[in-house]
Amino acid sequence: MLTLDMVYSASYKLKEVLRKTDLIPAPKISDKCTVYLKTENLQVTGSFKVRGAYYKISQLSEEERKRGVIACSAGNHAQGVALAAQKNGIKALICLPDAAPISKIEATKAYGADICLVDGVYDDAYAEAIRLRDEKGYTFIHPFDDENVIAGQGTIGLELLDQLPDADAVVVPVGGGGLISGVAFTIKKLNPNIKIYGVQAAGAPSMEESLAHGKIERLSHVSTIADGIKVMEPGELTYSLCKEYVDGIVTVTDDEISSAILALMEQHKLIAEGAGAVPVAAVMFDKIPDIAGKKVICLVSGGNIDVTILSRVIERGLLKSGRTCLLNIELIDKPGQLRGVSEIIARLGGNVISIHHERASEGSDVNGCYLRIILETRNHAHIEEIRSALTEAGFLLR
Repeated sequence: MLTLDMVYSASYKLKEVLRKTDLIPAPKISDKCTVYLKTENLQVTGSFKVRGAYYKISQLSEEERKRGVIACSAGNHAQGVALAAQKNGIKALICLPDAAPISKIEATKAYGADICLVDGVYDDAYAEAIRLRDEKGYTFIHPFDDENVIAGQGTIGLELLDQLPDADAVVVPVGGGGLISGVAFTIKKLNPNIKIYGVQAAGAPSMEESLAHGKIERLSHVSTIADGIKVMEPGELTYSLCKEYVDGIVTVTDDEISSAILALMEQHKLIAEGAGAVPVAAVMFDKIPDIAGKKVICLVSGGNIDVTILSRVIERGLLKSGRTCLLNIELIDKPGQLRGVSEIIARLGGNVISIHHERASEGSDVNGCYLRIILETRNHAHIEEIRSALTEAGFLLR
């Protein structure tokens, strides 16, 4: 049974390796509530996962340590287990999905662990880890469905109560459910008035569907840029804890996640991976109920985003937030048309970053042509202002 004593024990043990991450105000995230960010993206290994992994490994028997440990992960748990094993002189083998970010794979290797890449997603890596555990006799370190792991994650709850005792709500990312189980259990036991909300990616809503249907559900597939929470099925223990202690689960789209990553970078100089940004996305896009005028903590769970996809995420974030837009304009093929469009855009403060001009295709006006322009803009209102001005000037937008 999970107990508060386990969480306090974990908190004491984790002082050997842990960084107590800052809780910082984030006034630009929402104009409806007072937002604070728990910066676990600045944690050792770049993620909260080291908490549960380190505490779990610290509790192993001598026999379990001798057998070596095996784990499965989308990347962050891998680094936590690798670091914990290295600190304790234990051999570690980590099974990762082959699509895991290269940065997470290399960081795991750097902590001294052996890597086994598995074709598929997290759940495929889990199946392979169990197979190897049974074949080789390794000690398995579950990424979320384990009482000691959950107790380790629950230490965040203790820190939040110390850093902001009058918080009204805490918003937490949810994949398999280990993080929110520990945080919700700890906070609700000590202050049941604080609301705990979970956030999943719309393309991987396993815990949301499980709670809605009253039983554990396994998704047929998952698809999201938030690789850290791309889990097909929650754990039995985490499902039970969420059912008892969590006030609600909401989902956010990949575009909303991208916008949140961009906002954290621009406004707070913080790099968050997709899974770490989902609480911010949920608050930004008004997914959390009854928080107007309240003090809300967003748990930014990790910052290990692959730099090779960061530019794509930023591009999607710019589009979603109205910072860039695409205009397709049908023109009459005569002198002065392009100048007319350019003058309107320049007068209204748009910045052209790409332009493509082509003759009309079969079936359209023989004297027609098309102009495709990508602009830098301020927001959605600015885009609408430019579109309206072009329409009023007689240009046809497609």
